[in-house]
Amino acid sequence: MGPTMRELCPDTERAFPEKAWFAVNVRHQHERMAAGAMSAHGVETFLPLYRERRRWSDRVKHLDAPLFPGYVFGRFPVEDRVRVLRIPGVARIVGFGGSPAPVPFHEIDRVRAALASKLPIGPWPYPKMGDRVRIEDGPLRGVEGTLLRDKGALRLVLAIELLQRALAIEIDAGMIAPVRENPLPSPLPNPLPKRMSACSGF
Repeated sequence: MGPTMRELCPDTERAFPEKAWFAVNVRHQHERMAAGAMSAHGVETFLPLYRERRRWSDRVKHLDAPLFPGYVFGRFPVEDRVRVLRIPGVARIVGFGGSPAPVPFHEIDRVRAALASKLPIGPWPYPKMGDRVRIEDGPLRGVEGTLLRDKGALRLVLAIELLQRALAIEIDAGMIAPVRENPLPSPLPNPLPKRMSACSGF
Protein backbone atom coordinates (compact mmCIF):
# COMPACT_ATOMS: atom_id res chain seq x y z
CA MET A 1 0.00 0.00 0.00
CA GLY A 2 1.13 3.55 -0.71
CA PRO A 3 1.04 6.54 1.64
CA THR A 4 -2.34 7.82 2.77
CA MET A 5 -3.83 11.19 1.84
CA ARG A 6 -2.99 12.47 5.33
CA GLU A 7 0.64 11.45 4.82
CA LEU A 8 0.73 13.17 1.43
CA CYS A 9 -1.02 16.30 2.74
CA PRO A 10 -0.32 16.99 6.44
CA ASP A 11 -3.26 18.59 8.24
CA THR A 12 -2.41 22.29 8.29
CA GLU A 13 -5.76 23.27 9.78
CA ARG A 14 -4.58 22.49 13.31
CA ALA A 15 -1.26 24.33 12.84
CA PHE A 16 -2.87 27.62 11.77
CA PRO A 17 -6.48 27.60 13.00
CA GLU A 18 -6.72 31.38 12.65
CA LYS A 19 -6.28 31.11 8.87
CA ALA A 20 -8.62 29.67 6.25
CA TRP A 21 -8.41 28.88 2.55
CA PHE A 22 -10.34 31.19 0.22
CA ALA A 23 -10.96 31.02 -3.53
CA VAL A 24 -9.53 34.20 -5.02
CA ASN A 25 -10.85 35.18 -8.45
CA VAL A 26 -8.07 36.69 -10.57
CA ARG A 27 -7.84 38.49 -13.90
CA HIS A 28 -8.19 36.42 -17.08
CA GLN A 29 -5.04 34.33 -17.72
CA HIS A 30 -3.28 35.97 -14.76
CA GLU A 31 -3.29 32.97 -12.42
CA ARG A 32 0.52 32.64 -12.18
CA MET A 33 1.10 36.37 -11.92
CA ALA A 34 -1.53 36.78 -9.21
CA ALA A 35 -0.23 33.74 -7.28
CA GLY A 36 3.28 35.16 -7.41
CA ALA A 37 2.10 38.57 -6.24
CA MET A 38 0.09 37.03 -3.41
CA SER A 39 3.12 35.04 -2.27
CA ALA A 40 5.28 38.16 -2.45
CA HIS A 41 2.79 39.87 -0.12
CA GLY A 42 3.09 37.05 2.42
CA VAL A 43 -0.10 35.16 1.48
CA GLU A 44 0.12 31.37 1.37
CA THR A 45 -1.07 30.36 -2.10
CA PHE A 46 -2.07 27.20 -3.91
CA LEU A 47 -2.35 27.17 -7.71
CA PRO A 48 -3.12 23.60 -8.87
CA LEU A 49 -1.76 22.90 -12.36
CA TYR A 50 -2.13 19.94 -14.72
CA ARG A 51 -0.35 18.86 -17.89
CA GLU A 52 -2.43 19.93 -20.89
CA ARG A 53 -1.90 18.67 -24.43
CA ARG A 54 -2.40 21.37 -27.06
CA ARG A 55 -2.30 20.79 -30.80
CA TRP A 56 -1.20 23.37 -33.31
CA SER A 57 -1.25 22.92 -37.09
CA ASP A 58 2.39 21.79 -37.15
CA ARG A 59 3.04 20.33 -33.70
CA VAL A 60 1.69 19.11 -30.35
CA LYS A 61 2.88 20.76 -27.16
CA HIS A 62 2.38 19.92 -23.48
CA LEU A 63 1.80 22.86 -21.15
CA ASP A 64 1.12 23.32 -17.46
CA ALA A 65 -2.36 24.86 -17.19
CA PRO A 66 -4.55 25.85 -14.19
CA LEU A 67 -6.97 23.15 -13.05
CA PHE A 68 -9.44 25.90 -12.10
CA PRO A 69 -8.96 28.72 -14.61
CA GLY A 70 -9.50 32.17 -13.13
CA TYR A 71 -8.89 31.11 -9.52
CA VAL A 72 -6.02 30.92 -7.07
CA PHE A 73 -6.46 29.59 -3.54
CA GLY A 74 -5.12 31.82 -0.78
CA ARG A 75 -4.81 31.08 2.92
CA PHE A 76 -5.09 34.08 5.21
CA PRO A 77 -7.09 35.45 8.16
CA VAL A 78 -10.42 36.84 7.01
CA GLU A 79 -9.37 40.17 8.54
CA ASP A 80 -6.73 40.45 5.77
CA ARG A 81 -9.29 40.37 2.94
CA VAL A 82 -8.96 44.08 2.09
CA ARG A 83 -5.17 43.76 1.88
CA VAL A 84 -5.51 40.72 -0.39
CA LEU A 85 -7.94 42.55 -2.69
CA ARG A 86 -5.29 45.24 -3.24
CA ILE A 87 -2.74 42.75 -4.57
CA PRO A 88 -2.12 43.13 -8.34
CA GLY A 89 -4.09 40.64 -10.42
CA VAL A 90 -6.68 39.91 -7.70
CA ALA A 91 -10.27 40.67 -8.74
CA ARG A 92 -12.43 39.40 -5.86
CA ILE A 93 -12.81 36.81 -3.13
CA VAL A 94 -15.58 34.27 -3.67
CA GLY A 95 -18.24 34.18 -0.98
CA PHE A 96 -21.86 34.37 0.05
CA GLY A 97 -24.03 37.39 0.81
CA GLY A 98 -21.18 39.88 0.75
CA SER A 99 -18.83 37.86 2.97
CA PRO A 100 -15.87 35.67 1.92
CA ALA A 101 -16.62 31.95 2.18
CA PRO A 102 -13.78 29.60 3.18
CA VAL A 103 -12.99 26.51 1.14
CA PRO A 104 -12.99 23.43 3.42
CA PHE A 105 -9.50 22.18 4.29
CA HIS A 106 -10.38 18.65 3.20
CA GLU A 107 -11.19 19.82 -0.34
CA ILE A 108 -7.79 21.51 -0.65
CA ASP A 109 -6.13 18.38 0.76
CA ARG A 110 -7.92 16.14 -1.76
CA VAL A 111 -6.69 18.26 -4.69
CA ARG A 112 -3.14 18.20 -3.34
CA ALA A 113 -3.28 14.43 -2.90
CA ALA A 114 -4.60 14.05 -6.46
CA LEU A 115 -1.71 16.10 -7.84
CA ALA A 116 0.84 14.21 -5.74
CA SER A 117 -0.49 10.85 -7.01
CA LYS A 118 0.92 11.49 -10.54
CA LEU A 119 -2.18 9.80 -11.99
CA PRO A 120 -3.74 11.29 -15.16
CA ILE A 121 -5.68 14.39 -14.08
CA GLY A 122 -7.59 17.26 -15.66
CA PRO A 123 -10.58 19.60 -15.28
CA TRP A 124 -14.03 17.99 -15.27
CA PRO A 125 -17.64 19.25 -15.38
CA TYR A 126 -19.14 19.60 -11.92
CA PRO A 127 -20.80 16.22 -11.17
CA LYS A 128 -24.58 15.92 -11.22
CA MET A 129 -24.87 12.26 -10.24
CA GLY A 130 -22.80 9.16 -9.59
CA ASP A 131 -21.73 6.67 -6.94
CA ARG A 132 -19.71 7.85 -3.97
CA VAL A 133 -16.54 5.77 -3.62
CA ARG A 134 -13.38 5.68 -1.53
CA ILE A 135 -9.89 4.83 -2.80
CA GLU A 136 -8.66 1.80 -0.83
CA ASP A 137 -5.18 1.35 -2.28
CA GLY A 138 -2.37 3.34 -3.86
CA PRO A 139 -1.25 6.97 -3.43
CA LEU A 140 -4.82 8.27 -3.09
CA ARG A 141 -5.83 5.81 -0.35
CA GLY A 142 -8.53 7.42 1.82
CA VAL A 143 -9.71 9.95 -0.78
CA GLU A 144 -13.46 9.97 -1.49
CA GLY A 145 -15.15 11.25 -4.62
CA THR A 146 -17.73 10.57 -7.32
CA LEU A 147 -17.14 7.63 -9.67
CA LEU A 148 -17.90 8.14 -13.37
CA ARG A 149 -17.11 6.24 -16.54
CA ASP A 150 -15.91 8.12 -19.62
CA LYS A 151 -14.91 6.50 -22.91
CA GLY A 152 -14.29 3.19 -21.19
CA ALA A 153 -12.11 4.66 -18.44
CA LEU A 154 -13.05 4.98 -14.77
CA ARG A 155 -12.55 8.43 -13.30
CA LEU A 156 -12.77 9.71 -9.74
CA VAL A 157 -14.27 13.20 -9.73
CA LEU A 158 -13.28 15.60 -6.93
CA ALA A 159 -15.31 18.77 -6.52
CA ILE A 160 -14.69 22.21 -5.07
CA GLU A 161 -18.28 22.94 -4.07
CA LEU A 162 -17.85 26.68 -3.56
CA LEU A 163 -16.63 27.14 -7.15
CA GLN A 164 -18.92 24.50 -8.70
CA ARG A 165 -15.76 23.19 -10.40
CA ALA A 166 -14.26 19.71 -10.44
CA LEU A 167 -11.30 17.64 -11.58
CA ALA A 168 -11.11 14.01 -12.67
CA ILE A 169 -8.43 11.39 -12.03
CA GLU A 170 -8.17 8.20 -14.05
CA ILE A 171 -8.22 5.21 -11.69
CA ASP A 172 -8.37 1.41 -11.71
CA ALA A 173 -11.49 -0.46 -10.60
CA GLY A 174 -9.47 -2.50 -8.14
CA MET A 175 -8.54 0.62 -6.16
CA ILE A 176 -12.04 1.56 -5.01
CA ALA A 177 -14.82 0.58 -2.62
CA PRO A 178 -18.31 2.07 -2.32
CA VAL A 179 -19.09 4.52 0.47
CA ARG A 180 -22.33 3.15 1.89
CA GLU A 181 -22.67 5.17 5.07
CA ASN A 182 -22.94 8.53 3.29
CA PRO A 183 -24.33 8.04 -0.22
CA LEU A 184 -24.23 10.92 -2.64
CA PRO A 185 -27.74 12.22 -3.46
CA SER A 186 -28.74 11.83 -7.07
CA PRO A 187 -28.87 14.33 -8.56
CA LEU A 188 -26.91 16.87 -6.56
CA PRO A 189 -28.64 20.18 -5.86
CA ASN A 190 -28.61 22.64 -8.72
CA PRO A 191 -26.09 25.52 -8.69
CA LEU A 192 -25.54 27.33 -5.42
CA PRO A 193 -28.23 29.73 -4.16
CA LYS A 194 -28.49 33.15 -5.73
CA ARG A 195 -27.00 34.73 -2.64
CA MET A 196 -23.59 33.45 -3.73
CA SER A 197 -21.58 36.40 -4.91
CA ALA A 198 -18.08 37.63 -5.53
CA CYS A 199 -16.95 39.80 -2.66
CA SER A 200 -15.34 42.82 -4.27
CA GLY A 201 -15.13 44.85 -1.11
CA PHE A 202 -14.97 42.33 1.71
